[in-house]
Amino acid sequence: MEMRLPEPGDALTGVEMFAGLEPEVRQRVIAAAVPRTYRKGQLLFVENDPGESLIVLRRGAVAVFRTAPTGERAVLSVIRPPDVLGEVSLLDASTRSASAEAIEDCTALALSRGAFMELVHSNPRILDAVMRSLGALIRRLTEQNADHVFLDLPGRVAKTLVRLAGESQAPMITIELNQSQLAEMAGGSRQSVNQAIGSFANRGWLRTEGRRIVVTDVPALRRRAGMSDR
Repeated sequence: MEMRLPEPGDALTGVEMFAGLEPEVRQRVIAAAVPRTYRKGQLLFVENDPGESLIVLRRGAVAVFRTAPTGERAVLSVIRPPDVLGEVSLLDASTRSASAEAIEDCTALALSRGAFMELVHSNPRILDAVMRSLGALIRRLTEQNADHVFLDLPGRVAKTLVRLAGESQAPMITIELNQSQLAEMAGGSRQSVNQAIGSFANRGWLRTEGRRIVVTDVPALRRRAGMSDR
């Protein structure tokens, strides 16, 4: 899947939360952070784990999800560079409210809660970025709730594929996501999602290659999802 990578520069370049920091402060943050690598399929953390660190994603993709008592999973979001995850638990000192799994091989930086809170207290501008991050999270969850009310399953599948395609302008966009994961993100059964994918393939909007989905007509998927053209 095509990724948005940080611009050339230090390890925090492109990360909105740290954009307003002076270069020397950014270097202190980098020095305090611990490099992490995660293999595809590896859990970064699970629900109710201690909220010990903020994770700055540098490469790859991470699915954030909740698990029902029945074992079913609902994917809340897919995080890509240069985004962060885990900030909610750091702010309220509570346990993790969701789980996170690498859906591609990932590299990241982990900043401890102590270092993060010291940074927030000494650099009030970070609070603005944190509040924007939380606001974006609330808007995203609100939109997902609305999608389950107003969109049928094929519409939700189309919208999920558009989001995964990101900002790429390439004529073909490869999404490496198995159909079980796609079903978790769209909120439907695997069989129903397979039917939607087959319908889109028959229309020429995409094709499947094993566990890959190659999107060939993003505008058509946007229209099916009821999204405005750009």
